[in-house]
Amino acid sequence: MATVHLRIGDLVWGKLGRYPPWPGKVVSPPKDLKKPRGKKCFFVKFFGTEDHAWIKVEQLKPYHPHKEEMIKINKGKRFQQAVDAVEEYLKKAKGKDQTHSDDKSKSDKGRKAAKPMKIIEEDDEDAFKGGSSDKPASSMEPITKRLKIIEEDTRSTSIQAADSTAINGSITPTDKRIGFLGLGLMGSGVVSNLLKMGHVVTVWNRTAEKCDLFIQEGARLGRTPAEVVSMCDITFSCVSDPKAARDLVLGPSGVLQGIRPGKCYVEMSTVDPETITELSQVITSRGGRFLEAPVSGSQQLSNDGMLVIVAAGDRSVYEDCSSCFQAMGKTSFFIAGEAGNAARMMLILNMVQGSFMATIAEGLTLAQATGQSQQTFLDILCHGQMASTFVDQKCQNILQGNFKPDYYLKHIQKDLRLAISMGDSVNHPTPMAAAANEVYKRAKALDQSDNDMSAVYRAYIH
Repeated sequence: MATVHLRIGDLVWGKLGRYPPWPGKVVSPPKDLKKPRGKKCFFVKFFGTEDHAWIKVEQLKPYHPHKEEMIKINKGKRFQQAVDAVEEYLKKAKGKDQTHSDDKSKSDKGRKAAKPMKIIEEDDEDAFKGGSSDKPASSMEPITKRLKIIEEDTRSTSIQAADSTAINGSITPTDKRIGFLGLGLMGSGVVSNLLKMGHVVTVWNRTAEKCDLFIQEGARLGRTPAEVVSMCDITFSCVSDPKAARDLVLGPSGVLQGIRPGKCYVEMSTVDPETITELSQVITSRGGRFLEAPVSGSQQLSNDGMLVIVAAGDRSVYEDCSSCFQAMGKTSFFIAGEAGNAARMMLILNMVQGSFMATIAEGLTLAQATGQSQQTFLDILCHGQMASTFVDQKCQNILQGNFKPDYYLKHIQKDLRLAISMGDSVNHPTPMAAAANEVYKRAKALDQSDNDMSAVYRAYIH
């Protein structure tokens, strides 16, 4: 049997699918976790994340010999944080070695050198036993299977979160035929990742030219929404607002005309719960199966396959969509209860995000108005409790005057409006969201609708 010179505890660079090499550590897998069939691989816990996975041996490199090479080719805040975490780990390990060097030297006398770890074969399940006791911070089930249940007593709504395997490139695509309607900022990235992960996809877009790139990548073309639905087992849609979602289903040559018993329709647009309820009723009235699955993220996260999917409705459809959600997102949540619950959750999430973005813009402009450095404000912010990739990227774009859309300003304003209306329907005050909504409306009046949501900054300087 071939061997590689790796042991449990060794630091490595692991290549996960289409993602750049990431620093990690070879660890013991849980006893009940079997190695993927037919693969020669090691179980790796990655630094700077809670992820761990079986990695093929050809996708692994020793950490130290390749460190400079990897740092040169990989950029980004998360990557640097992961490298920093490795260095901190090494520093602590070195400190322990120095403290116990005398004891260790005595205990090592006469002890045989550790054997290189074998490549694990199908019948070699005990090869990891007896190694380091190091275990990932979270449960050591494979990324595809880690689940957590949260019970919300107030609404009797359970949430199930399943981490994606898109990052490790080991998705087994469903054999069901997939349709996708709407190739905007979010939909384009989703379709691209579905195709990359081996799904059979038929596409349609109101502006037909947008389909051309995906046809070149292997997608099939549907002439109408009805034709896509009739050709496919599961059809997703992702459009701009409630009117567009209704027109797509109820309009001429719409989705409803293609629905037959057993056909699945998944609404990914961020719309109000009332629209979801209406669409669910008309789809199921024809024998179709309905799931809502709006996404949290941006164009970049969509392109990277790192969206967060929030689903509700027919649980069996959610399970049938498993490989699709793994391809397009890093995590998916299923919210039990009636269709519309996912829409409610997504509107609340986007309300918070939109209000936060407006507050950041307000802070930047107040810093400028009082003679403070905006860059210093950002530097301080990114070293405090509110530090995040979102804050860093949006603020840097503002300071550079770059408002290329990653999430349209008009769409976040639409989400704020719908969230405020939802609050009104249950007599719940939303004064912060209402104030932010007014700032976005001013930005729209300044012709910023088709810019990124961070262009709300311009509402404060004009």
